[in-house]
Amino acid sequence: MPLKYPEARRDLSNTEEFFGRQITDHYRWLEDPDAAETEAFVSAQNEIAQPYLENNDEWKVINEKLTKLWNYPKYNCPLKYGNRYFFSHNSGLQNQNVLYTMDSLNGESKVFLDPNTLSEDGTVALSGTSFSEDGRFFAYGLSASGSDWIKIKIRNVETGKDFPEVLEKVKFSSMAWTKDCNGIFYGRYPDQEGKTDGSETLMNEHQKLYYHRVGTPQSEDVLVAEFPENPSYRIGANVSDCGKYLILLIVKDCRDNLVYFADLESAGQISGKLPLKQIIHKFEADYEYVTNTGSNVVFLTNKNAPNYHLVCIDFNDPAPEKWNVLVPEHKTDVLDWVECVHQNKLILGYIHDVKTQLQVHSLETGKLIRHFPIDVGTIVGCFGRKSSSEIFYQFVSFLTPGIIYHYDFADESKEPTVFRECKIQLEGFKPENYCVEQVFYPSRDGTKIPMFIVRKNTPSVTPRPCLQYGYGGFNISIQPTFSITGLMFVEYFNGVLAFPNIRGGGEYGEKWHNAGRLLNKQNVFDDFQAAAEYLVANKYTTKPQLAIQGASNGGLLVGACLLQRPDLFGAAVAQVGVLDMLRFHKFTIGHAWTSDYGDPDKKEHFDNLIKYSPLHNVKTPADEANQYPATLILTADHDDRVSPLHSLKFAATIQHAVKECEHQKNPILLRVYSKAGHGAGKPTTKKIEEATDILTFLSKGFQANQ
Repeated sequence: MPLKYPEARRDLSNTEEFFGRQITDHYRWLEDPDAAETEAFVSAQNEIAQPYLENNDEWKVINEKLTKLWNYPKYNCPLKYGNRYFFSHNSGLQNQNVLYTMDSLNGESKVFLDPNTLSEDGTVALSGTSFSEDGRFFAYGLSASGSDWIKIKIRNVETGKDFPEVLEKVKFSSMAWTKDCNGIFYGRYPDQEGKTDGSETLMNEHQKLYYHRVGTPQSEDVLVAEFPENPSYRIGANVSDCGKYLILLIVKDCRDNLVYFADLESAGQISGKLPLKQIIHKFEADYEYVTNTGSNVVFLTNKNAPNYHLVCIDFNDPAPEKWNVLVPEHKTDVLDWVECVHQNKLILGYIHDVKTQLQVHSLETGKLIRHFPIDVGTIVGCFGRKSSSEIFYQFVSFLTPGIIYHYDFADESKEPTVFRECKIQLEGFKPENYCVEQVFYPSRDGTKIPMFIVRKNTPSVTPRPCLQYGYGGFNISIQPTFSITGLMFVEYFNGVLAFPNIRGGGEYGEKWHNAGRLLNKQNVFDDFQAAAEYLVANKYTTKPQLAIQGASNGGLLVGACLLQRPDLFGAAVAQVGVLDMLRFHKFTIGHAWTSDYGDPDKKEHFDNLIKYSPLHNVKTPADEANQYPATLILTADHDDRVSPLHSLKFAATIQHAVKECEHQKNPILLRVYSKAGHGAGKPTTKKIEEATDILTFLSKGFQANQ
């Protein structure tokens, strides 16, 4: 029996002209999260979605199995500061990871900070940490209900006690300690009207950089840098390894940055704005500080190197023609990240056909010293310091929850050793019982796209339920990682997981990114749809058994694809998606996304955006073959990254289009979670609840399509 969707008022008064075209925004009233009408709409949607998902035995069975699977010990790489090691650990089902400390690698571990004690429901999370150079102090951010807003506290490591001050109005901020360990540089926003808890939609502007001295109130913090003429600038601060330089990396969107520095030694006592010298004057490339030897400063950059390279810039003579390339760009592999360790060693993480490769190079010459052997997978954490010979790095794959390796450059004759290994508690689980393959399939324009396929290791490929996940944007690479939800899908449905590395990501450097952004965005959707066609044509699955999933920019991907090719998918899950492509830039941090999407207020970009904007391309299905797949739209009330208004307006629009359509048999559901945000910091209980909702929804969809 078809669902009866809530009646949502269609407002005809919000009609705007875009370059000669009249567009009516029928549900703009849903942009006000505090309006009674919006709250009633959300409640009505949840009153349909929750019973559909949860009031059945299957939800309980899946939830129980997921909870059991989730319940295994998890660790992250140890960090060493002063004479102590620090690491985060989750015993299995704790809502938040606990930070522990120990005096030696084999010593007894003690709780240093347990975020689970800060809220009864686990919705206060650790968000950003920074130790002082000597390990005496620990700055840490706390976020509530998944919001990007954090409050910074500072702890005395020896006593375990916090100093009385709390730094507020902080978002998108680094925490950089001065070399004397007396204080931190951090970014904060000015006071704004109304709420600042993550449920508001106001645009984030005018971030300023402050210096805070340990033990003093925030009211005494010193404003050291601001750019009032450029309200969209966000300021990342680094203090150089030697402590002499404060390096500012200025971004205005999601790519390219300017670089400034201040000489802290010459500045002396920090009592006001610091004199800044600008090194990079144009937004035309990415720059990331790595380390320095005196005035020679090493940056990871894609300037004149789409796959990134390392360059040395002399701060005493920074003219571009004087730069020296330390490690040249690789022809095919992408230099993803760099760590400086043991005074003169550089750990380089490369992406080779979507898999991590780990190398050691000389800081003095840039020459390759050695490789570290890595299986097919991803290094998700690497910790080392210039002042220490020890490093730790963590490996994951589709079938490996986590292996932490330890290596000491003090004895280079030895090989890395396993420090800790995470193992799931699934009876009979053996990686060799699964098959992981990488294929390269043609997209619409002939471009070869890589895709990982994960399934049980059976003698032949046979059609079965398939979950295809994608992102495709912002230079972000989707590399092999371990997912309990993914493993559950393979186990519970005897299913197939597919991860196409579509354009727009960073898997093959800036060229791959550029091929899927701005006027090339349709390539992203074409790549994703071609992946589905490949999976069906090669008998991994069938259209009724094929589900697609994506979050954030991936939610846009799912929304666009289910509208462009409704005939291709049996189910779709769009999480916290960007779905209104004409107004995304007007809320919270949305203005930063114009680097990938374009500016809707410019005709060239508007003409492109209107072609694929999910909100503006909904139609009533003309026949049953082109009905929309079973669709689950997920968002959260404290998502201040991608405001829930996107999901609310899209759900109202598509439900209106299908509510009286005889051809639409599949459900269109909107689920809005409370006390949750974009995803970071989500407690384990809410992660399991959301995963259970998704898998139950897919199960019901697969059953209906049989």
